[in-house]
Amino acid sequence: MDYFIDVQLLPDAEMRENVLLNMVYTKFHKALFDLNSSSIGISFPKYQLKLGNLIRFHGSSSDLEALQQSNWLGALSGYCRISSISKIPEQVQYRKVSRIQSNMTQSKLNRLLKRGSIKPEQVREYKAKLFTKGLDNPYVELQSASNGNKHRRYIQFGELKSEPTSGEFDFFGLSKSATIPWF
Repeated sequence: MDYFIDVQLLPDAEMRENVLLNMVYTKFHKALFDLNSSSIGISFPKYQLKLGNLIRFHGSSSDLEALQQSNWLGALSGYCRISSISKIPEQVQYRKVSRIQSNMTQSKLNRLLKRGSIKPEQVREYKAKLFTKGLDNPYVELQSASNGNKHRRYIQFGELKSEPTSGEFDFFGLSKSATIPWF
C-alpha cells in the first residue's frame, strides 16, 4: 500500500456532488469486483460531516495501474479530475475505513414479524428504538446492478494510528482490519 490515486469530483448544475459521489463509488465497486481485487482501499481525505469531493484509492502501483487501465469511470471521467499514481508521503498516520451497519432496521422488523419473533404490540417500541438509534455516519447510496435496488453503505472512520495494519479490503475498498494511509 505504497501508492495512491486521487479522484477530485467536479460537480456542476446538472450533477450534484452527492449524486456524483454515489455514481463514482458504484463504478469503483464494479471495477473492484471485475478485477477481483482485495488489495485496493479507499479513503475520503476531505471528510468532515460529509464524505467530501475527494476520493483517494490506495494500493500497490500494479493494482492501481490495473484499475486505471480498466477505464472504470467511463462517461463519468468528464466529471472527475484523476491524478497520476503517486507515492505515499513519508510521514503519514493510518486509520481503518470500514462499513458500519445498524442492528435495527425496517427490514429486520419485517423479518421478525413474519417469523413471529416479535408481537404486533411490540412494533411501536421497536420503531421508537429504530429512530433513536439510527446512524448519523456519512454514507454513499449505491444502486445494485443485479436488481436495481438502492442501499446505503454507512462509512466509519477508525482512530488515527502511527503504524499500519495489513489485511484485505472488500469490493467496496473498505476493511474491518486493514488500515489505509491518512494524509
